[in-house]
Amino acid sequence: MKRNIALVAHDNKKADLVEWCDFNKGTLSLHNLYATGGTGTKITEKTGLNISLLKDGSQGGDMEIGALIANEKLDYLIFFWDPLESLPHDVDVKALLRIAVLYNVPTACNRATADLIISSPLFQSGEYKRKKEAGKK
Repeated sequence: MKRNIALVAHDNKKADLVEWCDFNKGTLSLHNLYATGGTGTKITEKTGLNISLLKDGSQGGDMEIGALIANEKLDYLIFFWDPLESLPHDVDVKALLRIAVLYNVPTACNRATADLIISSPLFQSGEYKRKKEAGKK
């Protein structure tokens, strides 16, 4: 089952996400990938993965990913963000994380969690069916 996966990273976390994608490119290549512009370009250059590029995060890419979530077109969010760096678009970042929680989208904010998601038997089998909205039955 093809999943829709968003890949996002703050500037000083991009290298880590690119490395993670390169390590997991066999698995990732089986799915539909979306990424904010700068992150997606770096991933594609290193891995050759086919990625649908959105705008840069600071130019509205985070909000585009949020819209994919709200329209139930995204299954996973891999977002390596830097908790120590304040960015002008922090409001957008918080909104993206808020909507991911609201719509119950599995979200990895660091490499350890991304590793656990992608290696989970639930991810691999495609059998996991999440509730569309947190708190809804």
